[in-house]
Amino acid sequence: MVEQLSLREARRTALAAQGFGRSHPPTAGAARIEAVLHRLRVLQIDSVNVFERSHYLPLLARLGPYDRTRLDRMVLDPAGAFLEYWAHEATFLPKADLGLFAFRMEHHRARHAEELVERRDLIGALKAEIADRGPLAASEFEQRPSVRQGPWWGWSDTKRTLEVLFRTGDLVSAGRRGFERRYGLPEQVLGGPLQPVPKAEAIRELVRRAAVAHGVAALPDLADYHRLRSDDTAVAAQELEDAGELVPVVVPGWERADGKPLRTWRHVDAAPPSRLRAAAVLSPFDPVVWQRDRLLRMFGFHYRISIYTPAAERVHGYYVLPVLVDDRLVGRVDLKSDRQGGRLLVQAAWLEPGSSPDVADRLAPVLRDAARWQGLEAIEVVGAGDLAPALGAALA
Repeated sequence: MVEQLSLREARRTALAAQGFGRSHPPTAGAARIEAVLHRLRVLQIDSVNVFERSHYLPLLARLGPYDRTRLDRMVLDPAGAFLEYWAHEATFLPKADLGLFAFRMEHHRARHAEELVERRDLIGALKAEIADRGPLAASEFEQRPSVRQGPWWGWSDTKRTLEVLFRTGDLVSAGRRGFERRYGLPEQVLGGPLQPVPKAEAIRELVRRAAVAHGVAALPDLADYHRLRSDDTAVAAQELEDAGELVPVVVPGWERADGKPLRTWRHVDAAPPSRLRAAAVLSPFDPVVWQRDRLLRMFGFHYRISIYTPAAERVHGYYVLPVLVDDRLVGRVDLKSDRQGGRLLVQAAWLEPGSSPDVADRLAPVLRDAARWQGLEAIEVVGAGDLAPALGAALA
């Protein structure tokens, strides 16, 4: 008989697997930060910093205030243990994991085969320059600004070629200069050539890691975590089920478009805690949030970030973050850091239907911690939303 999980059990299993429900340490040292990174496996990067750059926020949600310079040394320093690749979208991941994506690099190599031939002289010159000078950012190759060319958002031939070589693994990320990616040869960053993992083995390992990170997951969830094909994911999941690592489960309401149950598994080491206490605001690029279909299935939460939505069409604000309290998403806040004025601005605050009125009391200390972590002296509720009055009172 297939194991049954209630929706609440599924939520608690998933959140516990993601590192929620643990008490925040007074000071999160390097070991705690690294433990979260290894639990998530990937940390998505985004350049928008109206509140804070996205890759800093999943750790804040799980650890409370921490020293960002420790994370910077791990993920932005070329000597650190992490680098960047397209493991989900653009993400930080352990250097040791890069070989798992060799099959993706080969896909990009085939996709850009003609371009790689046409630009072989430029490619040779770029590699020679990096070999001679060490890892470089695109701007260090060129003295003139890039000129907009089609869909590459104004990237020059040099920048475009560097990005293609980054996708194919001919170059690897070597930290960042400011927030600009630097490119190095594999031997400069990895200490030797990339060690590719065969495709079937790599996909099985990536599905295993997605299952651990999710706790409980349907087939689309496992595929999305590392942006894998559904058919490849299904084969790997079946192999892991046969090996006893994945346990088939049924979760009420988790159905395909035709009404049939989604194929769903619980990782063998994951279990729903009897109680889960948490309070956090979640980055739009947090693993709990990034797959919108799973978010709707798991929490009944329909979500759009809204930064790409025309102002007149926005419903909840511009940079909207879901509010997690215990095992539910109970609201949304539109946050902006006024760094010059030393204020954290709550530009809108909304309560989810059916949520308890004490959301404001649970959210207020989270925002105080976030403001203090950013070095901001005050919090001001300046915008609209049905949660705004209660939140203003709780913060006062």
